[in-house]
Amino acid sequence: MSFVKVCQLDDLEIGGVRAAEVDGVTVALARTGEREVYAINDTCSHANVSLSEGEVIGCLVECWLHGSEFDVRTGEPKQLPATVPVETYAIQLDGDDVLIDVEAESSFLKEN
Repeated sequence: MSFVKVCQLDDLEIGGVRAAEVDGVTVALARTGEREVYAINDTCSHANVSLSEGEVIGCLVECWLHGSEFDVRTGEPKQLPATVPVETYAIQLDGDDVLIDVEAESSFLKEN
């Protein structure tokens, strides 16, 4: 695995989402709790728009264009019109550093 630092934990608002570029892949980082951060592909599988421009509702990211919702833990769509999941990526917290490995498909958070 090759984890890359993308930001500090405090850069992410609880209940917020933002985009980050990692090794040529744009990911949406969603912070759902005090030390709960998930990374999914930033592109909605239905409409090819940025999920990081949407809202976080619990463990779901809502696409701003048509209202599709994706579970940030699994990438699975939970609300139509999207029916195809988005990729999830491995996240690691090292102190307050947020690291992502876009080669490892997993949204499970690991702390160092």
